[in-house]
Amino acid sequence: MSDAVPEPEQESMTIIAFSGDLDKLWPTMILSSTAAATGMNVTVFFTFWGLFPLVREDVKHIGKDKLTRAMSQFNPPGFQRAHLSKLKFGGMGNKMMRQVASNEGLLPPEELFEMCQELDVNMWPCQMTMDLMGITPDMMVPGLGEPVGAATALQRMAKSEISLFI
Repeated sequence: MSDAVPEPEQESMTIIAFSGDLDKLWPTMILSSTAAATGMNVTVFFTFWGLFPLVREDVKHIGKDKLTRAMSQFNPPGFQRAHLSKLKFGGMGNKMMRQVASNEGLLPPEELFEMCQELDVNMWPCQMTMDLMGITPDMMVPGLGEPVGAATALQRMAKSEISLFI
């Protein structure tokens, strides 16, 4: 894939998703889906810990060596097992937050992600993070863009009216 980033024809937003924490996935997916629904060209660049929600939940082993496999144990694949960054309540925080959100009619981040895909949000996995952590394309959920590097993400950010780091 070329690193050339086409000029967006409409207003655009780029989000750098560096965290896979549940309380950061939610705003990433809410802002992405909302912007796309209003006609904006939206790109989300998933890097470092933010990449792990894009790994298929059935993937059992992530990592290319003992160290990266150990690190991945703290970052389970998929949206369903994302942890809260704070207020973990001995492991119950995720379930509590999901229940609160459900009670208020807020879609879970995995459903918002599907909505983003339907709305043609550009979902770009970070190639460097994939290489670093031993994540291969066959481990990823379907429907993502080609993995790109930081330079491509920065080019897109430079052309976006809104750029966020979540």
